[in-house]
Amino acid sequence: MPGSSVLFGLGRRRVNIVLMPDVGVLSAHLLSGFHKELFTRLAEAGHEHLRPRHGAVMAYIAETGTRASELSERSGQHKQVIGTLIDELERLGYVTRQPDPADRRAKLVVPTDRGRDQIIQAKKIIADIEDHLADLVGHDRFAEFKAVFTEITRGY
Repeated sequence: MPGSSVLFGLGRRRVNIVLMPDVGVLSAHLLSGFHKELFTRLAEAGHEHLRPRHGAVMAYIAETGTRASELSERSGQHKQVIGTLIDELERLGYVTRQPDPADRRAKLVVPTDRGRDQIIQAKKIIADIEDHLADLVGHDRFAEFKAVFTEITRGY
């Protein structure tokens, strides 16, 4: 995405300044395009009811199950938001709540067969998206971008 050009007046002179998007704008554009590609292809694979918000659960859930509090911590979403998403995903047939064998008072959120299929499909699609991005800029540059982006996002 090229920078935007803006004219600023300096007395009688006008100066053309190119404004480069900040990291927030760039991240938002990348995420938007990523989500569009991922969820379009998931819909084509039979997962048309999933929305990007469901990623706060589906991207962080373990095959053997994960407590809602862990999903909240991993995704950075509030526990109430995660609870609402789990309810939605349960109604859609992607997860179930089961007693945690380590603590019967706690519940695990466990992917169903449909949920496991979605996770497998999403991993394949994400690999395709990343391969395409690597082809655009070069595999070494993309690997370095991912490493730097990972390092930066650890603080958030």
